[in-house]
Amino acid sequence: MTTRTILLPSPRAFCAGVERAVEIVERLLADQGSPIYVRKQIVHNLHVVDDLQSRGAVFVDELDEVPPSATVVFSAHGVAPAVRAEAVRRGLDVVDATCPLVTKVHAQARRYAAAGDTVILIGHADHEEVEGTMGEVPEQTVLVETVDDVTGLTVSDPDRIAYLTQTTLSVDETTVIVEALRSKFPSLRGPAVADICYATSNRQAALSAVVHEADIVLVVGSENSSNSRRLVELALRNGTPARLIDDADELQPEWLDGAQVIGITAGASAPPRLVDEVVRRIASLGPVEIIERAVAVEDMTFTLPLSVRQPASTEVGRGN
Repeated sequence: MTTRTILLPSPRAFCAGVERAVEIVERLLADQGSPIYVRKQIVHNLHVVDDLQSRGAVFVDELDEVPPSATVVFSAHGVAPAVRAEAVRRGLDVVDATCPLVTKVHAQARRYAAAGDTVILIGHADHEEVEGTMGEVPEQTVLVETVDDVTGLTVSDPDRIAYLTQTTLSVDETTVIVEALRSKFPSLRGPAVADICYATSNRQAALSAVVHEADIVLVVGSENSSNSRRLVELALRNGTPARLIDDADELQPEWLDGAQVIGITAGASAPPRLVDEVVRRIASLGPVEIIERAVAVEDMTFTLPLSVRQPASTEVGRGN
């Protein structure tokens, strides 16, 4: 039997913001016991949510499902100010697991609006991160999803306009939209550093480095994970068949018929163990050679909220 090659682009799977959000819920469960309420999915991954749910986390859509005075965690995607105000009104004990990179986008939206700019937010209307960012200054924020949206866009003052982006978008497609905005509005301002987060960019760059060598790409991630879906789209744009799977159980052996080189990656919200399980499942079908391709080394860490940090004397090997 011919040996297949498995290409593993790196970085892949969990990023620092996801690790932080999951650890927040885990620590609360360990310290306070269940239930710990979480507004929306803490991150967009079925396995993460199911695991935390089995340990006592209760996921709710809205805060009116949370009992008064209970502990509630805001997900990594962030929330609008109106949600924070509702939590205060209901006397909830809030622990904020918003990714710091999303928090940065919220702050930028407020700054641009305070300067009198119309804020153009590039993103997907149905994504929780977009809902939270739009909620910062809704009267001054306009959502753009495609280049076609730019064509029909009008603003009150074309000289006072700025853009921001959802952090989990396709780098290539976002660049095209920004270029269209800048062509239409020469005075367009934007962030000094692109809002698309380092983890999303790194995972796309890593896949780009191997996609032309692969006969098929498997992306481990859940259907509602924006950054995972962007990886699938990246492969397809480059002419390589691609599948999004939650785990090894969803792998169909017939997908691999005729495939000698298989690229496997994972979105930033997928646990690394799920990739390992997919690799083992493919190896069970016949001999494989595993090749790791790294384009970057991620050493980013984010500090936990003070309310869930252990005393310094019990924190072994953890910085401030």
